[in-house]
Amino acid sequence: VGIYTSGKGSSAAGLTASVVRDKAGEFYLEGGAMVMADGGVVCIDEFDKMRPQDRVAIHEAMEQQTISIAKAGITTVLNARTSVMAAANPVFGRYDDLKSADENIDLMTTILSRFDLIFLVRDFRDEARDRQICQHVMGIHMSKPTSNEEGVDERDKDSPEVIASQVQQIADTGEGELSVAALKKY
Repeated sequence: VGIYTSGKGSSAAGLTASVVRDKAGEFYLEGGAMVMADGGVVCIDEFDKMRPQDRVAIHEAMEQQTISIAKAGITTVLNARTSVMAAANPVFGRYDDLKSADENIDLMTTILSRFDLIFLVRDFRDEARDRQICQHVMGIHMSKPTSNEEGVDERDKDSPEVIASQVQQIADTGEGELSVAALKKY
C-alpha cells in the first residue's frame, strides 16, 4: 500500500488519526495516512512546508510504529507499521555548498533522527543540460507537427522548436516576446 500526501496541506490528524462524530452522535476513529499505509509506504512531499506541530505528530509513528489515541472516550493504539519517504527543499530554494547539510535542510534533529536514510538530491547548474531537458519536456507536452490539405507538414507557431528559438533569441538579444497562446498552453 502506498499513500501520497503533501506536507503543505497535511494536519496532524490527517497524518495520524482523528475522532469523528457520525450523524447519530456516536464517535468513531478515522485513520490518517500513517494508519492507512500500515504495512506499506507513506510519501510526504513538501515535508519542509509542514507546520512543526504537525511534523511532531508523526514522531511516535516513526519511532514505535504505532499511534496512540485518547479522545472523546476512545483510548486505543493503532498500528502504523509503515515506511516514511519524505521530500523537502533546501532552506533558500537551492542547495548552498558553502553551508552544511544541517543548515541547508533546516529540520529538527528529533525528526531527522527517525529517518534511516537521508539523500541529498542536488541540481547542478548547467545551462546546456537545462536547455536540453526543457526542450525535451516541452516536446513531450506540446503538439506535434500538423499537416495541411496537401499533406505538407506545418509547424505550429507555438511548437517546442519555435518557442525554444524565441526563448534563445530573447536570451541572446534581451528583446522579443513569447505569444500569449504559448504561455497559456504551457
